[in-house]
Amino acid sequence: MLESTWSSQDEDATGRPTLSSEVGIIICDITNPASLDEMAKQATVVLNCVGPYRFYGEPVIKACIENGTSCIDISGEPQFLELMYWKYHEKAAEKGVYIIGSSGFDSIPADLGVIYTRNKMNGTLTAVESFLTISSGPEGLCVHDGTWKSAVYGFGDKSNLKKLRNESDMKPVPIVGPKLKRRWPISYCRELNSYSIPFLGADVSVVKRTQRYLHENLEQSPVQYAAYINVGGITSVIKLMFAGLFFLFFVRFGIGRQLLIKFPWLFSFGYFSKQGPTQKQIDASSFTMTFFGQGFSQGVSPVKNKPNIRICTQVKGPEAGYVSTSIAMVQAAMILLNDASDLPKAGGVFTPGAAFSRTKLIDRLNEHGIEFSVISSTEV
Repeated sequence: MLESTWSSQDEDATGRPTLSSEVGIIICDITNPASLDEMAKQATVVLNCVGPYRFYGEPVIKACIENGTSCIDISGEPQFLELMYWKYHEKAAEKGVYIIGSSGFDSIPADLGVIYTRNKMNGTLTAVESFLTISSGPEGLCVHDGTWKSAVYGFGDKSNLKKLRNESDMKPVPIVGPKLKRRWPISYCRELNSYSIPFLGADVSVVKRTQRYLHENLEQSPVQYAAYINVGGITSVIKLMFAGLFFLFFVRFGIGRQLLIKFPWLFSFGYFSKQGPTQKQIDASSFTMTFFGQGFSQGVSPVKNKPNIRICTQVKGPEAGYVSTSIAMVQAAMILLNDASDLPKAGGVFTPGAAFSRTKLIDRLNEHGIEFSVISSTEV
């Protein structure tokens, strides 16, 4: 497995690295630690896009930490992300480097969206539900099967994720205000006039880890979070139900997982393919993530009262898998290069929200096509 990456070797007058006019390409073998070390030594920040990360991610992180290089990836795999935290957080902190996972569409819009919603509420935000809407053109939607593979391996190995979380033995984050009720597997969102199902990506895992960090390290009030994806009308619901049932059945068995990986187009009803989306599909696609938050206005106690303020925010962007992911990843890297003083003082393994909550990443994203906005804010 080969990985190509860029390195930045020039410096400006302040000593900060800059991208030269001719960007070199370093070829390294994921199975050859020496080549990864050589790559990491020549970079300030490595942007790792090689997945599934459960197979190809750890050697890159290890090489970066050992050589004092920060690393950003776009993994949407909770098991990998959480395992890397437990294995490498202290080592990264000792080296003063930043390892920041899930810095693409998974999960910057969700993670920074919750932080943005909290910052825009005039009071204490206690709970947020997000609803993802994917829009497409006349040629429909298509996602590369790399994402499909990550999902197959992740669901097929979910028992080990549960074991990892049990072994961590972490204290539960306190619940502020009423407990957020989970919706039915298929529910109707009246505000968006659409049926929705739980979003099974990494967003919930990432946001929960961020809220734990903000509570334990910055003494911020933790926010409960649930994520959903809008699927349209009843026809789409039925189609997705059948696809979901096939997926959940086949993913339980080794031969079933092999079939899912070999025929992604068939088992996903055309949503995933080995070819990925066409350029026309990419150009016509976009996403909107809508956040419905509730909480308490200034001076109102969450202990004795019901939530009395509601807020709705949105994050909008171009096509999620290639365009928005590229924007998010590159802007995160620019923050690492240029605004290190706003990051957590020590290095370590972080979620995007934990690393960037006090930076200007949201401003940078707004300037580059991923837009954060407040739709409404009302007191009840």
